Amino acid sequence: MTPALMTPGPHPDAGTERAALVLAPNANPMTLDGTNTWLLAEPGARDAIVVDPGPLDEAHLRTVLDVADRRDLRIAQILLTHGHFDHSEGAPRLAELTGAPVRALDPRYRLGSEGLVGGDVLEVDGLRLDVVATPGHSGDSLCFVLPADRAVLTGDTILGRGTTVVAHPDGKLGDYLATLRRLLALTASQEVTTVLPGHGPVPADAAGIVEFYLAHREQRLSQVRAALAAGDETATEVVDRVYADVDPAVRFAAEMSVRAQLEYLDEQA
Repeated sequence: MTPALMTPGPHPDAGTERAALVLAPNANPMTLDGTNTWLLAEPGARDAIVVDPGPLDEAHLRTVLDVADRRDLRIAQILLTHGHFDHSEGAPRLAELTGAPVRALDPRYRLGSEGLVGGDVLEVDGLRLDVVATPGHSGDSLCFVLPADRAVLTGDTILGRGTTVVAHPDGKLGDYLATLRRLLALTASQEVTTVLPGHGPVPADAAGIVEFYLAHREQRLSQVRAALAAGDETATEVVDRVYADVDPAVRFAAEMSVRAQLEYLDEQA
């Protein structure tokens, strides 16, 4: 699928046997084509999981319900990869429409008695989902491994196009590098062969995209070190040098990442 041609709504060709994509209509420079809402169910099952309902957009949430209805599915659980509003804002409304609980690492985003932590194993009507703690983009970031499809739902930890922001001060670069190495181990072992991102298209090469993300972070750290050696002292100065060609619409994200990089380098000193 050509990313520029993606339109809001269901994209059954963009997922796996057990994961269907419903694209939210909130495209912008930070969300790329929009938020990817994932509908997960075991073939032939009745109950399903929704991961990241996306923004509070009634038409989008109704589309998610329509896709579930056409597959004769009942939404039994709603999961969040993290609490950023472009992933979580629609969750309370979807919970109202379905009666399903909302489960997340951060208690502020939960509806119901159960949360989520790394190491949890979820089973819904024959579908297994393994919860992996993946802090870095945010402190509460989780990924969900779908073993039967050898797929991982990555939220904003890995995107389908470009790179993500380490959302300082909540996001920590040291945590993010450790998370990428954890995901690289999953791809190296072939436990994961498909990345289902929170934004953008499904990457063609799961291992390759994780390796690229690690290499990109190391390159940026080298550039920040060089900027400091050249006399830059503030995050603004570093961004001016290292991210000179950044789109003004996402400059704030570059500044967050630089602050995370500076904090990391200070911790390593």
